[in-house]
Amino acid sequence: MLKRSLRTPTGIVPAGLAVVAVTYGLARYGFGLYLPQLREEFGITSGTAGSIAAGSYLAYCLTALLARRWVGRDRARAALWLAGGTAAAGSAVVATASSAAVLAAGVLVAGSGAGAATPALVTAVTATVRPAAESRAQAVVNSGTGAGVVAGGLLMLSVPGHWRWAWAGFAVLALAATRAADRRSTWPSAVRRGDAARAPLRSLTRPLVAAVLGGAGCAGVWTFGRELLTGDGGLSDVVTGVLWCVLGAAGLAGGLSGDLVARAGLRRAWAGAATVAAAAVLLLAVAPGSPVGAGLALAGFGGAFVVLSGVLLAWGAQRVPAAAPQAAAVLFVGLTVGQAAGALVLGAVADAAGTPASFFGSAALLVAAATAAEPRRAVRPATPAATPGGRRR
Repeated sequence: MLKRSLRTPTGIVPAGLAVVAVTYGLARYGFGLYLPQLREEFGITSGTAGSIAAGSYLAYCLTALLARRWVGRDRARAALWLAGGTAAAGSAVVATASSAAVLAAGVLVAGSGAGAATPALVTAVTATVRPAAESRAQAVVNSGTGAGVVAGGLLMLSVPGHWRWAWAGFAVLALAATRAADRRSTWPSAVRRGDAARAPLRSLTRPLVAAVLGGAGCAGVWTFGRELLTGDGGLSDVVTGVLWCVLGAAGLAGGLSGDLVARAGLRRAWAGAATVAAAAVLLLAVAPGSPVGAGLALAGFGGAFVVLSGVLLAWGAQRVPAAAPQAAAVLFVGLTVGQAAGALVLGAVADAAGTPASFFGSAALLVAAATAAEPRRAVRPATPAATPGGRRR
């Protein structure tokens, strides 16, 4: 039976944030950041780019489902290394890609790593930090996506013509961050085999629907955001690099999602974040050539996206308190399935009617996601949350 560590969250939180930063912000979303250069290098169309992004998202789902199974079998540490290892391997393949097919394979593997990161880190944080600090620690670690996006933008600004070296750096960072998180975690040695082994899908129906819709709506910015700014907006690489940093910096504010849920509740937090994201996508669609307008749009989107994912963590923990890591894996798979479907559909729309038209579709999907928020009379879990070792709070 696991006993909670008396460690403060200062060790695992920055290390976990770094893992999320490199697996999500760099290895997964770096494809969208470097899409203009990749299109020029390999001659890929918007439809092909959407297909590559969708394949990466689906690979993420497979990895997340595998990690969900491992976490339920005392193998959260192995799931963490699966996250860092696949992110590193895929990034290395992208860095050395000689054709569009090899590039696609690398993007697929690199993007899959993030799928194992969330359930592994939810387990690590739950087992390592004090109960009173856990909610905030989970939200801060989850905000690492924003830190990774900022790092990617700064890297592109520093060495704009050297995308291969950038991806090689992603591979090194993935391994370093994973090692740091591993060393700073207290891993469960025993898990209750019943409730903690599986997150009942029936309990997660509403948040799962919300996650799919939200993911589909967010796919436009992550896949085609920079393409819209450089192509339709005519903005320079320097300007779009700065704007990408704005997006990531705003995402860091999503680390407050735990406090937001505590104060506003799940329903308001989800609906509000989805509405802000929809408004941001619309603004980006109508003003891609305005640095100020695009900056406001990307700031709103970056903060809203990380809040949405943070709310999903809290939502899953509320619905299935004895299996929070497994619930997180299920809901993040839903978010990613939505992103995969969104990338495919929006890529086809962009080829047929232009990239701005696909962003109007993204906004509509986010409005639909907002309506899927928890109802006012949401049922609270009947039992208090449990640690991975079965200890009630």
